[in-house]
Amino acid sequence: MQLTDYLYRITAPNPGFMTGNGTNSYLIKAANGDCIVIDPGPAIDSHIQAIIHCAGGAERIKIIAVTHMHTDHSPAAMPLASLTGAAIYSPFALEDEFQDKSLRSDITLEHDQCITLDNIQLRCIYTPGHVDNHMCFLLENEGVLIAGDHIMQGSTVVIIPPHGNMKKYLASLALLKDYAIKLLAPGHGELIHTPFEEIDGIIAHRLQRERKVIQGLKQLTTADLEELTAVVYDDVDKSLHMMASFSLLAHLLKLEEEGVAEQKNNRWKIKA
Repeated sequence: MQLTDYLYRITAPNPGFMTGNGTNSYLIKAANGDCIVIDPGPAIDSHIQAIIHCAGGAERIKIIAVTHMHTDHSPAAMPLASLTGAAIYSPFALEDEFQDKSLRSDITLEHDQCITLDNIQLRCIYTPGHVDNHMCFLLENEGVLIAGDHIMQGSTVVIIPPHGNMKKYLASLALLKDYAIKLLAPGHGELIHTPFEEIDGIIAHRLQRERKVIQGLKQLTTADLEELTAVVYDDVDKSLHMMASFSLLAHLLKLEEEGVAEQKNNRWKIKA
């Protein structure tokens, strides 16, 4: 689907609890017809062929970039590179169970690095939080931020410590307000046309949840993660509490770092 003059979206056929309607792959077409693919998605043959078809042929794909190496975003990079000869650009690698171990990057991205292809200017913005090696990409020609899992349309991002970090996540959201962004193109969901309102709303929601964490600790005096999740996420269906507990832990670690909360033997309390 063409979204702007330069940007196209191909949604992978991997719908699910964590992926919504599927993971969005984005293709940027330069004036000369050459292409950059961002987040080629899962290694599903039909999806890879759909990306190549959108590009107008394998020979048109020159660069493959990934926002991060979670297994719904990057596994198609290696087979797509094999078919096209494109170079793979990625953030630095991490060692955890959620990372795509198949990826072999040609170029490791750095914050504020600019990728150019003919007339295309694509700026890399380091946005740790969802995971420590997350990058967003700003298509400066049109002010479109390809946001990966930093921002999702219609749902909140799960922050899973230790490589997910709530303090870094909030700082990364605030950082985006320094850039000339007109549209958000998330890794899951539709285009977001009010980027700064969306960013402010996410920050406000996270801080409101943090206040609820503090209130919950005061109410319970001392609590383990399961007990506190039931109180802090009493507005969320219980079937989602396991995932919510990851973000709760990220909030608690942030509060611990700031000297507000402390833990002993996996039980948390307000710091005296």
